[in-house]
Amino acid sequence: QLQASGGGLVQAGGSLRLSCVASGIIHEINDMGWYRQAPGNERELVASITSGGSTIYGDSVKGRFTISRNNGKNTVHLQMNGLKPEDTAVYYCKAVLRLVGKWVWNDYWGQGTLVTVSS
Repeated sequence: QLQASGGGLVQAGGSLRLSCVASGIIHEINDMGWYRQAPGNERELVASITSGGSTIYGDSVKGRFTISRNNGKNTVHLQMNGLKPEDTAVYYCKAVLRLVGKWVWNDYWGQGTLVTVSS
């Protein structure tokens, strides 16, 4: 249902843009967001955005990362600037959505995309 792309290898100080598209018989999408998980660490929130455009950022990425979405295309993006080695992780997109014909909201996760920042 969710397909993430855009990860890769970048030097410290560089930029990457992650994208995620939700597909399928979707009735409505509520929050969309990005999480990351580094080896040995728990998955943590990077940024999230509501359908109305309100955003939340993790403390470690404030001022460097920007989340955006296109409701018409069911996509969410994460622009990452000023990348640091500690940003190295697998990044997962998540969407809270309701499928056509269903009455409950569920969390859906993308497959993850690896971001590696070299020092």
